[in-house]
Amino acid sequence: MKKAVFLLSIFFIQSVFSQVYKKSEPLAHTYSIVARDSVTGEMGVAVQSHWFSVGSIVIYGKAGVGVVATQSFVNPMYGPRGLALMEQGLSPQQALTALLQNDKGEAVRQVAMLNNKGETAAHTGSQCIEAAGHRQGKNFSVQANLMLKNTVWDAMANAFETTKGTLAERILASMKAAQAEGGDMRGKQSAAILIVKAKSTGNSWQDNIIDLRIEDHKNPIEELERLMTVHKAYDYMNQGDIAMEEGDSEEAEHLYSKAQNLFPDNLEMKFWYAVNLLNNKELGKAIPILKSIFKKDRNWQLLIPRLVKSKLLTLNNEDIMHVMAL
Repeated sequence: MKKAVFLLSIFFIQSVFSQVYKKSEPLAHTYSIVARDSVTGEMGVAVQSHWFSVGSIVIYGKAGVGVVATQSFVNPMYGPRGLALMEQGLSPQQALTALLQNDKGEAVRQVAMLNNKGETAAHTGSQCIEAAGHRQGKNFSVQANLMLKNTVWDAMANAFETTKGTLAERILASMKAAQAEGGDMRGKQSAAILIVKAKSTGNSWQDNIIDLRIEDHKNPIEELERLMTVHKAYDYMNQGDIAMEEGDSEEAEHLYSKAQNLFPDNLEMKFWYAVNLLNNKELGKAIPILKSIFKKDRNWQLLIPRLVKSKLLTLNNEDIMHVMAL
């Protein structure tokens, strides 16, 4: 059966898809990582380059299937085609080999693929600009080209293997290690990270755990790290909302507190926490929070009656007057 799928896939590639190297293709000389968490099964891919909006052309992923990074002289079709072949049952190596065999520009390609089993495949073309190379390990592959040093991919691999934490945190550590080793010899401009679920929900909009891009920034990895912290804070907020809906106000308060510790200057987080307190008849806790918010920005106070009108906030007239008088 697998052989039949493989032969069918090769026929499909040869008859429909022939990659040809073009001088007009983007030069995403860069470093990237594809990786899987052996515990959660989550899969991720991240990239950094001295090229505008590198995430839009280099990284691809699909929950339950795998992730792909395609760089150097980029042929973006390695992303969707590679994912399609792996979804059909081909291993990353089979998928990558099939695509390279039909690519006249394979010598300038750098590609890495990883599937939901943690299997990887990587290719660094013979004409990729030095320093270029890759290193594969258990549940990951790191690759780079046009680097200042030929030690970048080893530094990335070592950081990923030795860092503890979530998949996103380990991937970020790998990216930071690359930059610390010298990174792209041209400098920095953009970065991106994509984390997908181990299994698809059947709804593509629910399958991405993290999907962040830094399109143009003087320190893209630092900015990516900041946004990952903000993302984590909002995740705690969402969990807090769920706990509040389930009537567990103690757990909700714990989660809201964690969110605000990560993003202390965000008034909106504090506001919705207070709204949840009001809806749970905890006026005493909500009032001081709202008072501090209104002191900084009165627009949040104007939102209170609108929420009541939309039935998102349940307050009696006396309590509404109390809140509006703060």
